[in-house]
Parts: sequence; C-alpha cells; structure tokens
Amino acid sequence: MEVIEQTAEGYLLKDNTDTILLPKREVNKPLDIHQKVKVFLYHDSKNELTATTRTPKGVLGDLVTLKVVDLTPAGAFLDWGLTKDLFVPRSMHEDDLNKGDYCLVKIMLDPETGRVIAKEKLEDELSNDKLTVKEKEVIDCIVYRDTELGFQVIINGKHLGLLHYNEVFKDLYVGDAFTGFVKKIKEGNKIDVMIGKPGHSRVEDEKDPILKLLQEKDGFLPYHDKSPAEEIYKVFGMSKKTFKMTIGNLYKQKCITISEDGIRLIKKK
Repeated sequence: MEVIEQTAEGYLLKDNTDTILLPKREVNKPLDIHQKVKVFLYHDSKNELTATTRTPKGVLGDLVTLKVVDLTPAGAFLDWGLTKDLFVPRSMHEDDLNKGDYCLVKIMLDPETGRVIAKEKLEDELSNDKLTVKEKEVIDCIVYRDTELGFQVIINGKHLGLLHYNEVFKDLYVGDAFTGFVKKIKEGNKIDVMIGKPGHSRVEDEKDPILKLLQEKDGFLPYHDKSPAEEIYKVFGMSKKTFKMTIGNLYKQKCITISEDGIRLIKKK
C-alpha cells in the first residue's frame, strides 16, 4: 500500500479504494510519503482493520503449528507473530489443549464476524471421497495426530493418509511437514504414505550425503548391507532398505567399493 499521510497515531495507507492505519508500534523505521510498503491486514482488539509490517507465522488458508499462550472459557489464543494473538473458538479446538502446547491449526475467516480465526479440528476440511493423488505420486505431508498404527498425515492440504510406525526412521511431531509419496491406495480410498520420494528418485536424494560423509571420514565407513538397521538410521538418517539401494547404486556408478568391513570411496584419477 502507499503511504499518503503521517499522523500522531502512525501512517495512513491507501490502495485503490481503502485507507488503513499503520500504527507507529507496527513500524520499525520511518516511512516517506508516497512510499510503497508491504503490510499484513487484520482486525485489532477494537475490531478495526489495521496494518502491520510484521510477518505473521501464517496467513489465511495456511496450516501452521502455533503455541498456545492463553486459555479462556471462550477458547484459546495462539502466538502467530503479531501483537494480537490468534483466537481459536472453544468449539474448534480439542478438549486436552493446554497453555504452552503447540497445535496444528488452519487459519480461516469467521463466517459470522469476518475476522481471522483458527481451528484445530480439521476433519471437515479434509476428505478422501474424491482423491486428487495417485500411487507413487510425490506429496506434501503434515503430521496431524498419532494413532495406534502410525501417524495420520494431511496430504496436500486435502486428504488424510497414514504413515506406519515401521516406516518412520526419524523423530516426528504433530505439525511437522515433510515430502512423501503415496505408497498405496487401499479400499475405501485409504492412503498409505512413505517419507521421501519413490524408487530411484529417493536413492538419488540420499547419494550425496553418503558421499559427503565418506569424504569427511577419509574415504571409509564401517557400514554395509549387513549392518543393523538401528545403526544405519543413527548414522545416515535413512532406512536400511534405502541405504542398501543407495550404496548399490553408488557401486554400479563405480563411486565406492563394498566389502565385509564397510564401504570405501573410489578416488578419481
């Protein structure tokens, strides 16, 4: 928006039609008249539309993980990086929410007031009735909740999927985002997902970290296809299956040798 006037309260900004106040507390340096400034618009505590140069931790439509800073009978308040906290109505958050918790929410408009709010209960925002993904497709995932079988994840902001515990080789928490792929679509449009990319693409992604670690360790690492899966994950952060596929690919490319005591980097002449 364009700065059109400086007042005692701050700066008046204007676009094609609206004039909005940018309070002094929301500006970290002086502004010039006619200067263009990038701002975020939201309703303040008086329900007046106001501007800020601060960057919120999420905007309308985003799925974000935010910290609970206060609880009231009406609902919860979350820190989203602005002077005014983001409100989650009581009907839209889980019963076990506590101050200090981090929760995954969707930022939305309250249909009654037109103000920005958030909701933690997301089931009605997600559906597997009509899938927009297929098997082996790379997808964006966000951890939604723990279940008995694994982590329930949100796929591309539209669907629900399951990441089985035996397919997890790193610490995951609600709200964590990762790139995955559709492993299998089961009856009833139930989706199993895996971390990373399918097949050859996943192997290519893991190749460079192994080569870099070999270079850091003078060209030798005491790990091979018979090493325990726990050690493989601890050192390389990947499943044993992915590790075996990756070193097999590096062997075919004549980058390493594989022996009973480990893998060795082949020095280029």
